[in-house]
Amino acid sequence: MYAVIKTGGKQYRVAQDDVLEIERLAGDAGGTIEFTEVLMVGEGESVKFGMPLVAGAKVTAELVEQTRGPKLIAFKKRRRKNSRRKKGHRQDLTKVRITGISA
Repeated sequence: MYAVIKTGGKQYRVAQDDVLEIERLAGDAGGTIEFTEVLMVGEGESVKFGMPLVAGAKVTAELVEQTRGPKLIAFKKRRRKNSRRKKGHRQDLTKVRITGISA
């Protein structure tokens, strides 16, 4: 069984025991999370689509850890003008393990 969920402005295809990194969610490691924005649920040949959400469907997950993504550097330089700008960014992420999908 698999599902498509929406969190953090992105959509993810998930199945039982999948581990994925998503945008930061509140909670501590070992806690549980419920995703109620389920767009699609499928099992084999039968697929249920939501308009826009599947009614009564939810995906439960366990928080594995709170982490941060890789450092990204945005560097801009204008030649011959002694003008440059350097800015760094690290995205806050949450690693979750999918424990159950119910339609």
